[in-house]
Amino acid sequence: MSPTAPSAAPAAVARYGGPPVLSVRDLTVSFHGPESTVHAVDGVSYDLAPGEVLAVVGESGCGKSVTSMAVMGLLPPTARVGGSITLDGKELVGAGERTLRSLRGRRLSMIFQEPMTSLNPVLTVGRQISEVLVRHQGLGRKEARARAVELLDLVGIPAPDRRVDEYPHQLSGGMRQRVMIAIAVACDPAVLIADEPTTALDVTVQAGILDVLKSLRDRLGTAIVLITHDLGVVAETADRVLVMYAGRPVEQATVGELFAAPRHPYTRGLLGAVLRPGSRTAEGRARLNEIPGLVPDLREQPDACGFAPRCAFAEDDCRTGRPALRTVAGTHRIACHHPAPAVPSPDSEEAAR
Repeated sequence: MSPTAPSAAPAAVARYGGPPVLSVRDLTVSFHGPESTVHAVDGVSYDLAPGEVLAVVGESGCGKSVTSMAVMGLLPPTARVGGSITLDGKELVGAGERTLRSLRGRRLSMIFQEPMTSLNPVLTVGRQISEVLVRHQGLGRKEARARAVELLDLVGIPAPDRRVDEYPHQLSGGMRQRVMIAIAVACDPAVLIADEPTTALDVTVQAGILDVLKSLRDRLGTAIVLITHDLGVVAETADRVLVMYAGRPVEQATVGELFAAPRHPYTRGLLGAVLRPGSRTAEGRARLNEIPGLVPDLREQPDACGFAPRCAFAEDDCRTGRPALRTVAGTHRIACHHPAPAVPSPDSEEAAR
């Protein structure tokens, strides 16, 4: 997939309408230890409409998965969560475990990053799918098993009536990922969080997984939060994009706006790091462009632009003041003191790389 030419994103809001099913406002997450505090998420906000796909992108350690685990209410006791998370208008921050359990799997589900460690190795995949159906829909054992077969067929697993009685180790990586999806969508949730659902899968299997997610969105109106490093997947699948860096949102836009004219130097660096035909070193080897430096230590959150130490365009005000997230055009928002022009020139493209 090429991230340079995104396909037309579906008009999810126009098709499904209604208020946002999920709203996140000024979300903060910190982890308190005996010697220091890690500020993993700082000031994330977004709305998600029914049937909409929001892609959350950024390097490892930027807070993408922690943000989603906060939405699910699955953070450890050492975490301190601030701000607001509302699902169907119901506040989740501070909600009790009983309330959260009643929502997880029914209205809010998650596809975890590694199915082999998320699935129970001593239970058949049919048993694991059935557990959700028994808990939230009150189905009997036989009804739940029959529905599990239907769900395995829905996510594209061949011979589902046989596979339903197999264990995770008997399935391929792509099939295990599809089982995770079947568990997540068993009760037709309003919101589905997919954390790197195609990691380490080959291109053919990846395409199949993405087709399953698109089908769920189109048939059921499921809203999807897609966490991924793959900008090709973003271009093909997402309606909107949230770019995170060092726990903070740095750019938000529709997929068309973002790929046509990325405004934040970090976003431009991510796009520049995608391997393209003709990208060669002097020795003739394929070479990726790189963003110099590393994600900063999240034990400190200085009043400054977190990307300044790695940014070729940083000036004094970047190092002495934190840029606020502001609207630059339409729904395009950016947190940068010196954003790139709306229509990047070849020179600025090269500089950002």
